[in-house]
This record gives sequence, structure tokens and C-alpha cells, in this order.
Amino acid sequence: MAGALDNDPRPARQGEVMNRLQARLSTLARPATGLVWQPEPRSIGSFARGRQLCAGNFLFAGDLVEAPDVSIWDLPVPSRAFAEALHGFGWLDDLAATADGPARRRAQDWTLGWIAQFGQGRGPGWTPDLTGRRLIRWIHHALLLLNGQHKAGSEAIYRSLAQQTNFLARRWKSAHPGLPRFEALTGLIYAGLSLTGMDRHLVPALRALERECDAQIDAGGAIPTRNPEELLEVFTLLTWAEAALTGAGRTPGLGHRSAIARIAPTLRALRHADGGLARFHGGGRGQEGRLDQALADSGIRPHPLAGLTMGYARLSSGRTSVIVDAAVPPAVQVSQNAHASTLAFELTSGRRPLVVNCGAGASFGEEWRRAGRATQSHSTLAIEGFSSSRLGPARRGPERTLLVETPQIVEVRHETDRGGQVLTAWHDGYARTHGLTHVRRLQLAYDGRALSGEDTLAAFTDEERAVFDTAMDRVKLQGIGFAIRFHLHPDVDAALDMGGQAVSLALKSGEIWVFRHNAEADLRLERSVYLEKGRLKPRATKQIVLSARVMDYASLITWTLAKAQDTPRALRDLEDEDADGSGMPRWTRPD
Repeated sequence: MAGALDNDPRPARQGEVMNRLQARLSTLARPATGLVWQPEPRSIGSFARGRQLCAGNFLFAGDLVEAPDVSIWDLPVPSRAFAEALHGFGWLDDLAATADGPARRRAQDWTLGWIAQFGQGRGPGWTPDLTGRRLIRWIHHALLLLNGQHKAGSEAIYRSLAQQTNFLARRWKSAHPGLPRFEALTGLIYAGLSLTGMDRHLVPALRALERECDAQIDAGGAIPTRNPEELLEVFTLLTWAEAALTGAGRTPGLGHRSAIARIAPTLRALRHADGGLARFHGGGRGQEGRLDQALADSGIRPHPLAGLTMGYARLSSGRTSVIVDAAVPPAVQVSQNAHASTLAFELTSGRRPLVVNCGAGASFGEEWRRAGRATQSHSTLAIEGFSSSRLGPARRGPERTLLVETPQIVEVRHETDRGGQVLTAWHDGYARTHGLTHVRRLQLAYDGRALSGEDTLAAFTDEERAVFDTAMDRVKLQGIGFAIRFHLHPDVDAALDMGGQAVSLALKSGEIWVFRHNAEADLRLERSVYLEKGRLKPRATKQIVLSARVMDYASLITWTLAKAQDTPRALRDLEDEDADGSGMPRWTRPD
């Protein structure tokens, strides 16, 4: 019965109907007549993207629509994610960053166009999370929208602000727990602080935010999805709400402030040496500059965390950071974006990512989304044809495909010896199918110049060996094939070396790293992809692949990734990421 209910689309349709009904009922409420206070704009956009919008180039959710002199609401909509990006008004940040006459005219015209076409409850934008996101942007950029506006336009904007606020007050509870609900409540808090006649919604929204902080952010500053970028978005919203309250002369609640204090050190632990977030479980590196800005705004002094952080282990020394997924995947009910990434790692040297995971491919379509979630798309070991966790059937559309048959046991030991920091971890994700446990040992040298690894597949108990024997019978005793993959960042120049026994890796900083192994596996350099938001297509890159077969109850592969001896201990990595000086975002240039 539970499975049937999970696949029943009726609750989703009922939610859409209620959203539309409440949106229309909200038009009956008394409109706001002005702003009593405006918070400082904190959602920072891109000047280059703003210029592209003014030129008629609309890039949202991985799709580019070129339509000069066309209203944003008359565009063909290639995907649901594209539509959500339009109705969330995140693009208003980019127009505000451009801040010239054409950008202001488009911001005002497109906002009034939305009110005219969708203000009565029509269209896909009437969900609590999108409404909260939209309210925040309208209030952040109220001066941009109202400056020079005619009376009828100003009245329409205030009327719509009030309508959206009343809608949120009635429907925020229907938002999914987690980031969507935080977006809805933050928008409601902004409106309660800023708009005339809307202050009655403020206290209930603050109480609800306190409850959500207690329910969704655990004592270690983690969220259930284990998505680092999502955690950053929640943290950003909380810091925005705190700043808005403080600016309006109010004191944030203890639960609100405590959540910020718990999250800040967690995000610092999940940040690589280059300032970007580790890319796991559907998350990317984070919007440029947002992590540092949010941490600075929080006012929380950094302090190191012991043990795992949101299920991730961190090894850091010198200029090198290594972050490892060292816990069971997210629980099935919140796993719609989770990946089969157990024991995968990423390595960054200074400002340069070296070893990465392929990333989340949702912006490139469902096939890329599924491919990015597989174990083979991560820098870890995978048995041929299997992932350490499996994807279940689609529920209410492909975006609700959950992670099932996950590892039940993931154990970790973290220690420091004279050689550096050592992490030993293992999981039983292949025990059910092959009777094998994956054990990974990583050692980061004390100076950060070398990472040594051991990957073992072993059947330890009599029960596991019986399952392994059955698996061997299925392949007619030809061995269980597996591969250890090391996906490389696209900026890494990789080439086979030493007669095919090693791989040389050149970074743009001038560093040279060399990958070697113990010759117990076949070494190949193969094609790979880097799935990055804000691009039209996946970026081509390479991966190091060590492949072998388990013929007995245990198989061990050792490898090292070390800086070449002539690489300086410190480099002034001054190369500009925007080397051509165009000032244009990377998606506008040929790959």
C-alpha cells in the first residue's frame, strides 16, 4: 500500500489546485501601500549575465533561448526547471548588477508583465518556495523596480507583493521540509518586516522558522539530504533573515541564531582549499563568492570540527584538501537527488581542483541526471555493472527517483601518525550482490604533497564467501570485474607517462602531480565529463581508470598521487580565470 501511495500523483495535483485557489483568494486581501523598511540587498548577481539578458540571451537550467527584443514571459519554455528559474526571479539579481537604463527597463517591464500574465494565480510560479524566492528579490531590488515607475505600475507591484505575502502565510506549510520551506519562510519574514499592513505575519513566520531550524538542522549543523550546496543555500537564507531582523531593530530568535552557529563550522569543513564546496549528493561548488560572504555575514568564528562533518571526512595539509563521502547515503525519503558516492573523494591543490566527481547532471536532462548519480561517475571503486547504491523506480516523475538498496554499514577510522593523516573506511554496498566489502585507506602526507591509497575488495565472513562463490559461478569463475576511477577536473592536462605505467597531471598553477600504482591493475586514461551548472553542455575531461578482477576472497590495489619533486612547495597562483579579459561568463565562450 505504501508503494502505491508513493506513486500516486493525486497529492501533487491536489497541492497545485490548492496553490492556485489560495493565490486567487489572496487577491481579495487589502494591498500593501508602500515599504516601511527595505533590507540591504544581499542577493548578488552577475554583471555579465545581466548584459546577456539585455541582449536577449536567456540561459536557465542548462537551456539557452536566444530571443532579442522578446519579453521573458513570451519565451518558449524547454523544461520545468527553466520555468521555475524564470518565476523565481533570480535573474533580477543580474539585472540589478548591470544597473543601467536598459537593465532597469527590462526589470520593470518583465515584473509588470509577470503581474499581468500570472498575478491572478496562473502559471507555475505559485508554489511556496518560488513565491518566497520571488518576494525576496522584489524586496531586495524594490528601488530598481519602483524608481521612475508610473503610479499604476507602482500600485500593481505593491498589490502583488501583498497578494504573494498572503499566499505564503496560508501555504508555506505545504512546502517540502528543507530548503523549499526555508525559502518560503524567509520570504514571509522579509514581507512582514518591509510591507505596510503585513507585519501581522511576522511573528508566526519567526516561530515557524525556529521550529524548522530545530527539525531540519541537527546538532552537528547537518541537513538530511547531505547536499553541501543545499546546506549553503539554507545558511544563506538564515543569514539574510538575521540581517533583515537586525536591520529592522529586532533580535533573531535563539533557535535561529543557534542554527547559524551550528552550520558555519560545517560549511568550513566542506570547503576545499580553493574556496569551493565539495560536490556530492546533487550539490555543486556553490555560487561564486556566496560561501565566503555568508560565512563573513554570520560573524561565527571558525573552529575545527572533530570526526565526520555531515558524513564527510576531511584531510587537509599544506595546500591540499581531500574530502571523502564517509557515511551512509541520505535516507530514502530525502534521496531524490542523492548519489551512489560512498567512499568517493575529491582533491584540490591550492586554487586548483585536481580529482573531482562528475557532478549533478540535472540541468542537462534526465539521462545525464541518472548518469551523474551512478558510482562510476565518482572517484571511487565500482564493480562492473553495479553501483554501491541502486536507483529505484521513478515516483511522480523522474525527479522523484529515489536511492534504494544502499550500504547498511559504513565505518570510519581517522588517525594521525608520523607520515600524515590517515583515513580508513569501509562499506557493505556490494555484500548483498557479491559478498564483497570495499575498504579504502587514504593517507595524506604531513606536507600535503602526496596522497596514498589502498582499495580492497574482500569477503570476510563465511556468509559473504558463500555469496561471493555464487557470484563467481555466475561469471564462470572468470573473476568479478571492478574499476577504481579518478575523475579529473577539465583544467587538468593529463598524459600517460613512463611507458603507460603512470599519469602526469599538469595544473594551470604550474604544479605537476604524478599518479602511480602497484601494477596489480590495468591503467587507462579515458574520457569523462564534468557536469557544471550554468553551461550549455557537459565539459569534456578525462579520468584515470584502474581495472582488475577479484579472483579470490580478497583483492588489493595500491596507488599514489604525488607532486613531482621539482614542484615548488609554494606557488603564487595568479592566473586569471577570465584570461581573455572579456568579462563574459564561461558559457558564452566555446568549450
